[in-house]
Amino acid sequence: MATPATEIEVGGRPVRVSNPDKVYFPDVGLTKIDIVEYFVAVGAGVFAALQDRPTTLERWPGGYSPEARLTTRQDGHGDAFYQKRAPTKGRPEWVQTAKIKFPSGRTADQVCPTELATVAWAANLGTLRFHPQPVKKDDTDLVDQLRIDLDPQPGTDFADAVRAAHELRGVLADAGLVGFPKTSGGRGVHVFVPVEAGWDFIDARHAVIALGRELARRMPEQVTVNWWKEERGERIFVDFNQMARDRTIASAYSIRPTPEARVSAPLRWEELSSVGPEDFTVSTMLTRFAEAGDVWESFYSEPPGRLEQALEMYARDERDRGEGEMPYPPEYPKMPGEPPRVQPSRKRQDPGDDR
Repeated sequence: MATPATEIEVGGRPVRVSNPDKVYFPDVGLTKIDIVEYFVAVGAGVFAALQDRPTTLERWPGGYSPEARLTTRQDGHGDAFYQKRAPTKGRPEWVQTAKIKFPSGRTADQVCPTELATVAWAANLGTLRFHPQPVKKDDTDLVDQLRIDLDPQPGTDFADAVRAAHELRGVLADAGLVGFPKTSGGRGVHVFVPVEAGWDFIDARHAVIALGRELARRMPEQVTVNWWKEERGERIFVDFNQMARDRTIASAYSIRPTPEARVSAPLRWEELSSVGPEDFTVSTMLTRFAEAGDVWESFYSEPPGRLEQALEMYARDERDRGEGEMPYPPEYPKMPGEPPRVQPSRKRQDPGDDR
């Protein structure tokens, strides 16, 4: 039997929480109201990560269970789903939106948090992970963050991603950039980089490609930028296509749908080698945040970097090494200068296939 709705106040706004006692994480006994209150408790951190950013909501309205599945592009059926377009039914007038453009040229109005109450409202809808765009609502075509996804491939783990992240820190410094690490909530590491909002998505993606190539040159046995899985081997993959338009990475403090309710934890560089993703859950993050606050506070006050040096690296690789554009995600239209979207083994079998 559903429990009566309750109301909490967030920043002076009343936020309704329906069915507050609904169990969301049965293994650790977390309910819907626990999840809403978690996001409010870490509000200074999660709101800083989302403020004024068009945001996709990853909604798990039934909570987590081992049987629950997330709807994907390939499979349109599931218990959880990504909501790219802001819901209209029941949306309070104070929940703002921002218009974003998809690779197809179509547009959508996305939820754009301008106050913490919006985060709490979205959590009531079952949002566990928030996927903010690397742009602000004032100009949704100009990127102001690089997001670098260090993705462990089979045979590698979190410790391998950590080693790559530390080397990446030096690559960034050589390009005049400063990165901030966080756990993905899974086996990977994300490094976010504040940049001046003067470059488009193509520039930002090229910058990440260049940085990834340099990292792979420094760690050839441990890191790869090869798009095709058959070429990656047991290495950390720098997923440069996470910087393509309409590709996003879960925000800091987002909750991963795992039995123990792990979260994506912002980290200091000096602690990265001494922690694991299992250390950060809804429960432990509440304690950590109460004691240390948002360890990424300087991320939002750090003078943003510029991309000229990274883009010069990209141009140099193209000129001197013949390493230019890389394949885009499969749902993209064919992009200028893009190589054939054919995996190497298939291309060797059919040289005429240049799709």
